[in-house]
Formats: sequence, structure tokens, C-alpha cells
Amino acid sequence: MQVLDGFVVLEGLDGAGTTTQLQKLDRFLNGKGKAHLVQAEPTDGPIGRLIRDVLQHKHSVQPWTLAMLYAADRNEHVARIEQEIAGGNMVVCDRYLYSSLAYQGVTCPWEDVWTLNQHYPHPSTILYIDTPVEECMKRISHRGEPVELFEHQEFLTKVRDGYERAFSHLPAGVRMVRLDGAAEPEEIFRKICQVLLG
Repeated sequence: MQVLDGFVVLEGLDGAGTTTQLQKLDRFLNGKGKAHLVQAEPTDGPIGRLIRDVLQHKHSVQPWTLAMLYAADRNEHVARIEQEIAGGNMVVCDRYLYSSLAYQGVTCPWEDVWTLNQHYPHPSTILYIDTPVEECMKRISHRGEPVELFEHQEFLTKVRDGYERAFSHLPAGVRMVRLDGAAEPEEIFRKICQVLLG
């Protein structure tokens, strides 16, 4: 399995704080003058926008259709990631194939989701913000926004188990760092900087 050096992925449940940390990291790297690209999945491409519409209940599709949409969006995304890394840029992404394994692996056979995604390259570093489900639900409720497709306690509990299964399949060369998502955001960010910059 291919591992892309310089590719960093933030993972965690809905409400875990991945987007907050991505924004902090982006500002920090900009301040350091570090060439980098910040990304997210679903992407803002046409397939990614369709996925976001499904998550917001604007469209309804079968679970396996959604799994294939995520993989198709990733297929376009990986080409961009590889291009940026080849050009010397670091790429930091909010969610990647491990989210597919964790989330779509709840509603579809896990092995089928793995087969659909197994040919995609892995990042050199995964930053997993491990946040208790109850804390995630509390944060989601405080957003004051409509609840998305997967933002339910019972479902997220299964997703958490799915992440553990996904991480048990990591190839050699991938560094997976578990961060305490219940800690203060600044403390989490300090540890992320330690991991990435030594």
C-alpha cells in the first residue's frame, strides 16, 4: 500500500473538533511560511457537493450509493493530493478514507467498503481526535444547526468502533497519533504541533 510522505489526515467523529484543529493548523503553517494545502472530504467538487446535500437531507440515496459517491469524490481528490505533494507541498486533510470505513462501514458490509477504498494511498500521519460520543453530541446540539444524517448518538457509537477497525488495517509507514478530544482545543493543537514539527 502506498504511503504519501507529507500527507496528514485529521480524523474523528462529528463534533470531535477536526475542523477547528484544521483551521488552527492552517493559520500556524501560514505564519511559518510552510508551503501547504488544506483540504476536506467531502470535497467542494461536484461529487462532494452532492454528498453534502445528502448529509443535509436534501437528497436521499441508498447507503451503498453514498459509499460509492464518497469513493468517487476521493478518486478525484487523490489526483490533486498527489500533484501537490509531488510539487513539494504538505497536504492536510479533514477526513479521508478512514471516515468512509468508519461511517459507511456501519450501513454497508465493512469488507465491501474496504475493497472500494483499499487502492487509495495512505497518509504518512493520521491525527485521530478521540472524543467521547456524549461530548460530540453536546457540541453538535450547541451548533444550533439542523442535525445531519449521521449525527445521532447510537450511530456515532458504532462509528467509533469502525474507526478502531480501520486503524487496525494501517500499513507500515503510517503514524497514527491518538489525541484526547476532551482536552482544551489549545492543548490538542499544542500536541499536534509537537507531532508534526517535533
